[in-house]
Amino acid sequence: MRQISREEMQQLLSAPIFRQIGDTADELGVECYVVGGYVRDLFLERPSKDIDCVVVQTPPQSLPCKEGSGHTSPGIALAQAVKKKLGRGAHLSVFKNFGTAQVKAGETELEFVGARRESYSHDSRKPVVEDGTLEDDLDRRDFTINALAVCLNRARFGELIDRFDGLWDMEDRLIATPLDPDITFSDDPLRMMRCVRFATQLRFQIEEETQEALMRNAERIRIISQERIIDELNKIILSPRPSIGFVELSRAGLLPIIFPELAALEGVEVRNGRGHKDNFYHTLEVLDNVAKASSPRGEREEGLWLRWAALLHDIGKPRSKRWDPVGGWTFKNHNYIGQRMVADIFRRMKLPMDERMHYVERLVGLHMRPIAIADEEVTDSAVRRLLFEAGPDIDDLMTLCEADITTGNAERKQQFLRNFQLVREKLADLQARDNYRTWTNPITGEEIMETFGLGPCREVGVLKQLVKDAIWESRIPSDHDAARQLMLDEARKMGLTPVAANPS
Repeated sequence: MRQISREEMQQLLSAPIFRQIGDTADELGVECYVVGGYVRDLFLERPSKDIDCVVVQTPPQSLPCKEGSGHTSPGIALAQAVKKKLGRGAHLSVFKNFGTAQVKAGETELEFVGARRESYSHDSRKPVVEDGTLEDDLDRRDFTINALAVCLNRARFGELIDRFDGLWDMEDRLIATPLDPDITFSDDPLRMMRCVRFATQLRFQIEEETQEALMRNAERIRIISQERIIDELNKIILSPRPSIGFVELSRAGLLPIIFPELAALEGVEVRNGRGHKDNFYHTLEVLDNVAKASSPRGEREEGLWLRWAALLHDIGKPRSKRWDPVGGWTFKNHNYIGQRMVADIFRRMKLPMDERMHYVERLVGLHMRPIAIADEEVTDSAVRRLLFEAGPDIDDLMTLCEADITTGNAERKQQFLRNFQLVREKLADLQARDNYRTWTNPITGEEIMETFGLGPCREVGVLKQLVKDAIWESRIPSDHDAARQLMLDEARKMGLTPVAANPS
């Protein structure tokens, strides 16, 4: 965290837009402050494009509304006046129901709102809003580090208002609420998710009283819409070290409510002195490994689904766990069980039910295959089969599987990683030779049915798979003549006769 004097703050706000806002506020007779995350990030030296401005109407008066005469929010009035000064290059959006307005100028996005105070009913996070003072507006902020304000009016330009010692909390790397945390979280339970998200993104600790209030109010998260929850959860997943957030969600008692399948991974069962690893913490280690391996791509939307695959790769283990008196704990077919769970999880959590979900399904279902190959002799046929099954997802699958090697046995880990490198080399060679992206089975189901006079049945699928396996294992070339001859030979063993050979 950097220390910023008023003079330095004036330099940081030297972009013409800030002076234009301040001068326009003076002309309208209102006070205007930059508040929240933009101010916080100046001290933390983090980039921030979105600028929130609170406008205080002092003394109360009627302000002209662009749509006609009468009274309007001071935030909207200032936004309209700023837009007029900026000219055609700026775009104004007014949200009269919320008393807010947005001005976009180039890459800069300005949000204007009148100072307000809020009160809540117990069964809703939608507040009753009234005009308020700057103090009222800062009181309603979620955390002390977001309750900082800097004045833009000319006479006080660059003056910092830190009503709740947010700078001290930033210095101590703490997340704390401005007022009673029980009231803060009960009023708007989404703030509990935001608390964990900020702790994760900023690598801050959650202050003790705030942490205790999280635990007391966890059940209140049930009134929040799934869309709001998943938005915060995705921001946690996209952070540089997402495991921090999931540990905090578990610690607060939020995880079993919002993500019970993941919470079920936590814990170690011991029988006859033999225990399995804690699959929750293993999963978080894999997630962190993927985040590290896929950065900076992984912190953008296109990297989100690889991280979801990491989060769900072992999600089937609780349902597949069995005790074997000889072998100990087993999790047979947990990848396939997990693959079948993905769609239900995505549907309930309001995640996209499109190709992004199917991508996660494929990676969860296939994640044991490269490990099985790397644990044995790395043959061309095994790698070719993996290549065809994974298709264009092969690179992400390999990233996931390498991240999945979390053994504490350094020698075994290095052996796996050496074998994975060999798998990658064979993949590159086979990709170059086999043109796998355009490969199709030379034998279709239609040809099998026409040849033997069959309708859709198990035998058709068996014959197609036998041909596919033979090509993948290099027992026959990938051409129609060789594939058809194999089909005829295998069909004969199954008691099938070509239609043309049947007596009329």
